Amino acid sequence: MILIGDNRQTLTTIPDQSIQCCVTSPPYWGLRDYGTATWDGGDPSCDHQGKPMATRANVNKNTGTGNDVKNTEVREFYKDICGKCGAKRIDSQIGLEQTPDEYVEQMVAVFRQVHRVLRDDGTLWLNLGDSYSAMRDSKATPDTLRGDGTGTAVGSAANRNPANLRAAGLKHKDLVGIPWRVAFALQADGWYLRQDIIWHKPNPMPESVTDRCTKAHEYIFLLSKSAKYYFDHEAIKEEAKTPPAVRDKHGEGYQADYAKGDRFSAGERTWGADGRKNKRSVWTVTTRPFRGAHFATFPPQLIEPCILAGSKEGDTILDPFFGAGTTGLVAQRHNRKWIGCELNPDYAAIAQQRLNEETNLFTNLS
Repeated sequence: MILIGDNRQTLTTIPDQSIQCCVTSPPYWGLRDYGTATWDGGDPSCDHQGKPMATRANVNKNTGTGNDVKNTEVREFYKDICGKCGAKRIDSQIGLEQTPDEYVEQMVAVFRQVHRVLRDDGTLWLNLGDSYSAMRDSKATPDTLRGDGTGTAVGSAANRNPANLRAAGLKHKDLVGIPWRVAFALQADGWYLRQDIIWHKPNPMPESVTDRCTKAHEYIFLLSKSAKYYFDHEAIKEEAKTPPAVRDKHGEGYQADYAKGDRFSAGERTWGADGRKNKRSVWTVTTRPFRGAHFATFPPQLIEPCILAGSKEGDTILDPFFGAGTTGLVAQRHNRKWIGCELNPDYAAIAQQRLNEETNLFTNLS
C-alpha cells in the first residue's frame, strides 16, 4: 500500500508496533527539488526557475554495463521567494531547510513516528549522503554528492542564506556531516545506533575537484528500537574466500571463573566452516538508475540484505520516503508485505505502475 501525502501525517495512520523493519533513503539535505511546490502570488505564468546550471561532462564510462553516469541540464530554483516574480514558495518536502539543524529536526520528527510503528524487535536501515557548504558571490550552493545522477540537483540562487550557514558553524567548503548529525540526533531521541555501513560505489559521479578525493561512498545506519532485536545474520552471509579460521583455546583470554583454575576456554572455535563468512560493513553496490523516474532511486541490491536480515517472510516493511518503490519491489520479491509513504502523487503513480508490472498485483494508493 502507498500512502500519499506528507509522511509526518500519513505515518500517524499506521498502528503501533505493526512494522518489523524500515528501509529508507530520505531526501538529502539541499541536494534535490522533488517538484512538490506550489506558489502564492507573483506571476501565474512564471516558471519560478533561475538560470541553467553548468553540467559536468560524462567521464565515468562503465563499458559493458550500460550504466554510464550521466548528468542532465538543470536550472537553479528559488527555495523561498521567486527571484523573478516575487511569488512565495509553499512546499512541505523535506530537504530544503535553511540549516542542517532544521533538517535534522524534521528527520527526528519523521523517525519518531517510525519508532512508534516498529515492533520492539524491529530495525531501521537509514541511507544518507553528505553535502558541502559552499558560499560564493554572496550565494550558497550545496555540493551535490549523490552518485547516480538521476535526480534534479539543487541550484545555487536563493537556495541557502550564507548567514544561516555561518550561524550553524559552517565555513565555505566545509563537509556538513549530515549523516552523522542525523544519526546522533536519532540516538539522542531513543534509538540504538548499532552500526554504520559504508555503501561503496564503484561508479561514483565524477567531480571536478582537485583539493580532495572524489566521493565514492554513502552511509547506511542500522538503528534498533531495543537493545535486542531481530537480525538474521545467516540470511546475508557472504562467500568466504579463505579457509575456515580456527582460534586456539589458549588465545581466548581470561574467564570469569579464573579463580577456580579454569584460565582458558575449553576447546577451539571455528569460523567459516560452511564456506561462508559474516557480512562485512562495506557493501560494494553499483548505482543503477531506474529509467522510469528522473529522481534518485535505491539499487535493489543495496536494499536486499537490509530486508533479509531485518525481517522474516510475511513481515511488513516500511519505507516513509517511497519514491520509485524499490523497497516495496524487493520486499515483494522476498515474500514480505510493505507500506510506502510518498509526498508526490506523480512519483506514487510511477511506483504503482512499476510494482504492478513486476507482480501483476494491484498496489493500493491511499
